[in-house]
Amino acid sequence: MMESEYIYHVTTRKEWEDAQKNNEYKPAGYDQEGFIHCSIERQIAGVLERFYKGKTGLVKLKIEKAKVQRPVLFELAIDLDELFPHIYGPLNLDSVVDVIDINQ
Repeated sequence: MMESEYIYHVTTRKEWEDAQKNNEYKPAGYDQEGFIHCSIERQIAGVLERFYKGKTGLVKLKIEKAKVQRPVLFELAIDLDELFPHIYGPLNLDSVVDVIDINQ
């Protein structure tokens, strides 16, 4: 199976708008964890179910991996026995190729 050139990150519209002012994106909790949680496309539904149930004002960032200026590592989420992409550093905004509203 070929690995996709895109990874995804769920955030709020407000956090994304704040990122535009700061010229980089760092989600809440970044300073504690040291990386940005991402997903491949088929993992999004599960992420929304586990972490964003009932939340509104969400967007999905479509990120072109080749444009990310920080290391992107696929790491095991032990509880799910699945690999998830993590970005180790603030996200450069020009790597985001689309911002998609999430209606749940």
